[in-house]
This record gives sequence, structure tokens and C-alpha cells, in this order.
Amino acid sequence: MSESSFIVVKNLTKTFKGQIRPALDGLEAEVEKGGMIGLVGPDGAGKTTLLRLLIGLLVPETGSATVDGLDCRKEADRIRLMSGYMPQKFGLYEDLTVWENLTLYADLRNVPKTSRAAKFDELLAFTDLDRFKTRLAGRLSGGMKQKLGLACVMLSTPKLLLLDEPSVGVDPISRRELWRMVTKLSDDGLTVVWATSYLDEAEKCASVILLHQGRNLFSGPPAEALSRVEGRCLALGGLVGQERRLALTELLKEEAVIDGLIQGGDIKIVAKAKGSPVRARQGAWRPMKPSFEDAFIDILGGSSMGESELAKRMENKPDDDAVVIEAKNLTKRFGDFVAVQNNTFQIRRGRIFGLLGPNGAGKSTTFKMMCGLLSPTSGTAAIAGFNLLNSPSKARSRIGYMAQKFSLYEQLSVAQNLNFFSGAYGLHGKSQKEQTELMKQVFGLAPYMNVSAANLPLGYKQRLALACAVMHQPEALFLDEPTSGVDPLTRREFWLHINHLAIKGMTVMITTHFMEEAEYCDEIALIYRGRNIASGSPDQLKAMVASEKLKEPAMEDAFIELIGRADLEEE
Repeated sequence: MSESSFIVVKNLTKTFKGQIRPALDGLEAEVEKGGMIGLVGPDGAGKTTLLRLLIGLLVPETGSATVDGLDCRKEADRIRLMSGYMPQKFGLYEDLTVWENLTLYADLRNVPKTSRAAKFDELLAFTDLDRFKTRLAGRLSGGMKQKLGLACVMLSTPKLLLLDEPSVGVDPISRRELWRMVTKLSDDGLTVVWATSYLDEAEKCASVILLHQGRNLFSGPPAEALSRVEGRCLALGGLVGQERRLALTELLKEEAVIDGLIQGGDIKIVAKAKGSPVRARQGAWRPMKPSFEDAFIDILGGSSMGESELAKRMENKPDDDAVVIEAKNLTKRFGDFVAVQNNTFQIRRGRIFGLLGPNGAGKSTTFKMMCGLLSPTSGTAAIAGFNLLNSPSKARSRIGYMAQKFSLYEQLSVAQNLNFFSGAYGLHGKSQKEQTELMKQVFGLAPYMNVSAANLPLGYKQRLALACAVMHQPEALFLDEPTSGVDPLTRREFWLHINHLAIKGMTVMITTHFMEEAEYCDEIALIYRGRNIASGSPDQLKAMVASEKLKEPAMEDAFIELIGRADLEEE
């Protein structure tokens, strides 16, 4: 232990009843004072458990943890007084205003009344919420809610800030703003532990702790991890449509390849070693700069999965170029507020269509209209040629829908959810049993069949939600932020299935805040303030913002630049 160590964890073990393995298994870790520390790992790795142990909300079975020399078992009250903790579901009161939430948390933190007004003004200016102090928290966007949560935990001027996935479900613009604010705090001497599933955030941290199955697999600067995969990242370009998905499938079967992604018209792979021979898809492979996500996957042993067992058991859709999903001048008003304005698009069979946009842009509203869950004010929506207003039952029978907030019944068990949704989608008797058994096998749900959906780990909730959406083999699959909050390994698993379902002819419409996922799409519509402000393939959108200053823009760059241009046009 060094003299500058601020957090010291030794042989920490924590087990929860019913779990197959310990949440923390003899964990060893150290964090120095000041700066930003990234806490990363797959779903169920132990990130949340560690944060809750450090703040004294849980007690370990064995081992010890100290914060600034204070024992987390014996001196938890003192640690809480000097710390700010923002859990995944921060407890804002949605029927209170921004100012009222701050007042409530100031009462809880014993902030002197004489200094509150100045402190509130300082934090509202810092988080850019001063214009919204009278707005109800329930009417804030996702990014604004997270900023208000940060303001609440900063009321007592903590020495330690513990943030558990603060940017989950937040659009790239709000995510950058949140990151900028927290970075400013760490630059001022605050020690910040930022648990995240966004590995581009982890790459910017001074140091990273990578957890897996409750153990510390890596600690140190991100650059040290990146050196593992230097010279092992390659890209092959010039691929379009289904060819990209077929090429990725071939490559992931190779022993020499441990990971692969679609990036617009490119396939990016991580080779097992420098100079590993890649036999499939011979062509002009070019070296690529590695990312922390590449190193993360490498440390965990790779992600190579050749084919989707789910798609293997699905029937092929007709081999044609028919329009499966269509919107014409789709508009939705709530009183004077226009949530969606004259959106028009077509999605042909076997294509993946991405709907991107900031929080509150109208994406989920569009989804609900396309699925028949919300009636448009004007315009039409059709699935496989059936108008959702004139032939709703025929249209809906061809839809699978995975909602942003999980379309599951949390009080029901996994088995009961599968039985309910299969029956609701018209499966009965032998076909119902076969599809339920298939979903159980494909998504690894067997150990959880009698567990209520509310008590599932996040990754398994999303697996179950996807299983419920596809078990009737729909023509059109709607996925509303299906991988929000999950780690890169789970995202790889989801996209393995999505890509292969598209190969089989299923048509997919998806929203996401992960710009890396948008690269898998054949076409993207960027929605802002209810309007479609830009459309095209991922490469076409990136080309729209390319310049001398930004020669090779990423999807996130394109997203932010195009939103910025739309703002300027409205001024």
C-alpha cells in the first residue's frame, strides 16, 4: 500500500443468497487520492457491490476496505459524511421541482440554511440547470436528471464521489457535458470512482480497475492496457449491406480472430496475436488504432462467436426486397407540443434501420406509433403492407417489440413471462413449448426460470426481453435501446443475434445511444426536436461532417456536429 492510497481493498468477499458465485471474490484494489478512476467490467462483475461496500451500505463476509484511512465496516457514518454516492437509479422525486429536490437533499445532508441559496446557485450554474429550477424533475430529460443527481450529491462538498453508471441511457451530447463537469471536479482534487459500461469514458480516466466475476483482472492507466493489443487491430473496407454481416460471421469463426465489429462499411477485427493469419475475406487489410474496448475484450479472453443459435432455429423470410416498415408524414402532438413532425421512411426486408437522437427527440414516440401503441395525430404507419389504423391486428401480429423500460412483467417469473408473451403472440401447444425451450437454451435462462423478472441481473433482463420479442419469429423487430447499461460482451452477444436475424430476412428498427452500435445499421435517421434532420448510411453521415480539422470523424462526432448545425439553423 502506497502512502498516497485513498481507497484500499484487501481480500474483499461478498456473497448474495441464490447467486452461483460470489459478487466479490477476494478482491484486491487500491485507488490513489485525486483524479478520475474508471471502474469497468461485464454485467455482474461486482462494480455496484464494490461501490455499496465502500459507502457502507453493505458489509463484506471477509476482508477489509478503507477510505482515507476510515474502516468501511466500523466507520461507515464518517465515510458517508465525506462522500457523495450516486446509484444507478438515483432517488430524485419526480413530483418536486429542481429547486425542491435540492432543498430536500440539503435537509438530508444537514447543509446550513444560511449557505444554501449560494450553494444552490453555484451548482445550478455548474450543471447548467439554472434555467430549469422551477421545472418538475419528472419533466427533465435523461441527461438533465443525471446532472440534477450530480448537483444533489455535491451539496456537502465531498472528498470522494462514487458514480454508478451515471451516463446510462443518456445521449452523446449530455454524456459529454456530464463527463466535462465531473472531470472539472476531479481536476480540483476530488477523488472520483466512475463505474461505466462506456469504455470510451474509461479510456479517458487516469486509471482503470477491470473487474470480472468479482476479481480484479487489471489495474492501471488505460495506455498500459492498450499496449496489449497494439498491432493486432485490423480493418477491411468496401463492404455493403448483408455482405458486411456475412463477412463478420466468417471472420469470427477463425481461431486467429478474438473479436470483430462492423464499423459502417468496414469490418474491424482484433487478432489473437500480431501477424496472426486471417484466411477468410482476403483483401486490403489495414492497421487500426486500438481502443480501450479492444483491450477490455482481450483481457476477458475474446468474444468470438461464429453464429447465432437463435437465428439458426428461425425460418428464412422471403428472399425479396419488399418494404416491411413504412412511415408517411408521421406526426404526433401532445397539446401544443410536437413530439414527432412529418417523419417519412421505408425499411426493406432484412435491413437494420437506426433511429438516433438526443433524449426527448421523439425516438420512443415514433417507435410506439410504429408498433400501434400510440395513435398518430396525422400520417400513417404500416407493417408488411398493413396499416396500423385500418388493420391493427394483422400489423401487430408481424411485430416484435422490446421496450426501452423492458416490456416485462417484473412480478412474474422468467418462465411465466415466456409463457405469457408466447401466448399473447399466438403460440400454443407444441410450438409454444418448443419456442420457450429454445429461448431458455439460447439465452442461458435455465438457472433463472423460477426467478421473478424484477430480481434478474440487468443483462438477463434484457436477454429475457429480447427472447419475448422474437419467439414468434416476427417480420419486423423493434428494439428501443436494447443494450442500455450492459457491458461490451453482452452487447456483442445481442448484435450477434441481431445481425443473423437480419441475414435470415428479419427487418430491424433500433434506437441506441451507443454510437458504435449505430455503425451496424444499413441506414440511419437522425431525429432532433421531432424532425428528421439527416439520413443515410453510417459512412454517409460521417462524410457529412468530415473536414480538414476532422478528417476521420467517428459516429459520435457526426451526431454532435449535425445536432449543432440544426441548432444554428433555428437561431
